[in-house]
Amino acid sequence: MMSAIQFHGVIPPVPTILFKEGKLDEKGMGNLIDFLIGSGVNGLFFLGSGGEFGQMPVELRKEVAEFTTRYVNKRVPVLIGTGTPSTNETISLSLHAKRIGADGVVVINPYYYKLTEESLFKHYAEIAENVDLPIVLYNYAELTGQDLSPDFVLKLVKKYPNIVGIKDTVLAVGHTRELIQVIKSVKPEFAVFAGYDEHLFNTLALGGDGSIPLTSSFAPELSVGIYQSFKKGSYAETVELHQKLANVLPLYKLDSPFMNIVKEAIRLRGIDISTDVLAPVRSVSPEKIEQIKKILEDNSIIVPDSVQS
Repeated sequence: MMSAIQFHGVIPPVPTILFKEGKLDEKGMGNLIDFLIGSGVNGLFFLGSGGEFGQMPVELRKEVAEFTTRYVNKRVPVLIGTGTPSTNETISLSLHAKRIGADGVVVINPYYYKLTEESLFKHYAEIAENVDLPIVLYNYAELTGQDLSPDFVLKLVKKYPNIVGIKDTVLAVGHTRELIQVIKSVKPEFAVFAGYDEHLFNTLALGGDGSIPLTSSFAPELSVGIYQSFKKGSYAETVELHQKLANVLPLYKLDSPFMNIVKEAIRLRGIDISTDVLAPVRSVSPEKIEQIKKILEDNSIIVPDSVQS
């Protein structure tokens, strides 16, 4: 059995940079990856919710996984999102991630159908038994309709050592706190990540391991700064950065889903990318682009003069 890899810190869920026809913008994708690695992130997560995996055919998912893993070239750990409503397809995508050299996979629970706990356990069990890679669970009950409870996760972790962490995208930080208390008492090396940006500070203070926040794809200095200052014990700096991060979060209310908003924020940072999105997500209006720019500027997130709104 493979030895567990401990993921930690700030791991941005990287938007997939595409052209209108759904073709991968390799140059733009590379520009974004280089920017994030240069910003001191602790890993990169491709094909998460912000990566538009839900709108992609399988072949495009594989193409994105192959290009990004190759381009990162082991500079930081790479996690690939492989979850689907189908157990067999999830296993297939996870095995593909292993073949191309990814460091781990992130697996959201099946969406659309609500499963019995027994069926959900068997879903993850079959993946863990067939995929010799570190697996990070992805709990996002708001979208999947089904929560991964701490007791359920503990049962999986006790049986499958290659299940090494969880991204807990929940509104109530008490859920993340219970995960930390329940799982880490048995397996201290199990990594617990906040999914929502504003819970990074809480999660670290409770004994968790970091965050997988979408704002870190365009303003990594905030989350990376929170993580690094917390680890150094510079708590006044941590609080200051946490407050600044909170002021950026109204960006998420500008559209739904908000992959389009995030791509425009990346472009406004001066990173040369295509901001096209996959339907049913739509391009951002000029009025909303001005709102994005104002939020960034009001929070001292650099917007180069050369970038036109």
